[in-house]
Amino acid sequence: MGPREAPYASLEIAGGRIAHIRISPIPLNLVHSRGTSVDLNGYLLLPGLVNAHDHLEYALFPRLGSPPYRNYIDWGEDIHSRFLGIIAKHRAVPKAIRLWWGGIRNLLSGVTTVSHHNPLWPELRRDDFPVRVVQKYGWGHSLALGGDLREARASAAQGWPFIVHACEGTDEQARDELLGIERLGLLDDGTVLVHGLAMDRAGVALMRDRRASLVICPSSNQFLFGRLPYLSLLNGIERIALGSDSPLTGEGDLLDEIRFAMRFCGISASAVYRMVTSVPAAILRLADSEGSLKESGVGDLIAVCDTGQEPADRLETLSMNDVEFVMIGGSVQLASEAILQRLPTAAIMGMEPLSVDGSVRWLRAPVAMLLQEAEQLLGHGEVRLGSRKVVAPAGVEAQRVC
Repeated sequence: MGPREAPYASLEIAGGRIAHIRISPIPLNLVHSRGTSVDLNGYLLLPGLVNAHDHLEYALFPRLGSPPYRNYIDWGEDIHSRFLGIIAKHRAVPKAIRLWWGGIRNLLSGVTTVSHHNPLWPELRRDDFPVRVVQKYGWGHSLALGGDLREARASAAQGWPFIVHACEGTDEQARDELLGIERLGLLDDGTVLVHGLAMDRAGVALMRDRRASLVICPSSNQFLFGRLPYLSLLNGIERIALGSDSPLTGEGDLLDEIRFAMRFCGISASAVYRMVTSVPAAILRLADSEGSLKESGVGDLIAVCDTGQEPADRLETLSMNDVEFVMIGGSVQLASEAILQRLPTAAIMGMEPLSVDGSVRWLRAPVAMLLQEAEQLLGHGEVRLGSRKVVAPAGVEAQRVC
């Protein structure tokens, strides 16, 4: 299935994978089998989205800064002088708790696989983490703040992507980072640069020659530097994906970033669709058909109300409130109140409710505990994912599905 294909179909999932896709020219009646059947008539099924860049431990932080800045170094120095109290307050929340909220933030926006740009903490290796976190990668923060990038690259297994911030800013220092990475011998087809805002024509030519990949985060760039990526220039790079970045600088979640990229960067719907599905899967060297719906591929999918639009066009107005069902590896991870009524009890055992700006979603996560831990330090009713307020929904009891 692609960005312009939306046939009526039923999917059979076995062992966490899509075993069979039965396509029909008309809506299908619910097919009963020896297994569990779920009626999703009236919904459009999309591949689980792949978020190519996030910092999961900052999910509860507000946007911080007094832009514009010249580069990311200036921003970091400024927020640690101006907003030290806010930073300290949020950092007091245990990192494990903050990482879980980072997973929930992605799950709510239909992300089933996320690339975390920081160390792979034990929480991110857990089988019960809300979303799939890329496990096989090497990383460095940046040329200026990443320490010994050669050592960081060498510590990663051969064939893994090596991810590093680069050219994040508008000044000469930001622009010259690409050449600095090249001089270290680190620019090749396994290199994934994040941002690339200051990249010029020569830099794009070098990226193309080395077959390196790029992840852009336009809303973060606009907030910090008052400038958007020049897509007419960057399109010369073979593989470009989209990342949400963290709420510290980004617009919100990945769906917010998708709408921002289409509206302000002029990226076509089909291109954006690929930038959050097949392209990041290729860049991150994912091997289980993540970012696609195909037979034998992993059972990662999301469901949104069918408006008659093609999948790519549906992304243009899609927000967190529209994601009503998420399945990862054949397991139901999220359900709206409406979908919950269609699911068998066995499929929703252990799920807990969360209200996000008034919309209730049932999640396969210890929501009550996570809220309690965060509210103890941030204050009752003061837990937010970006600009969205999250609370325990009134009058809804998790025990009914436990």
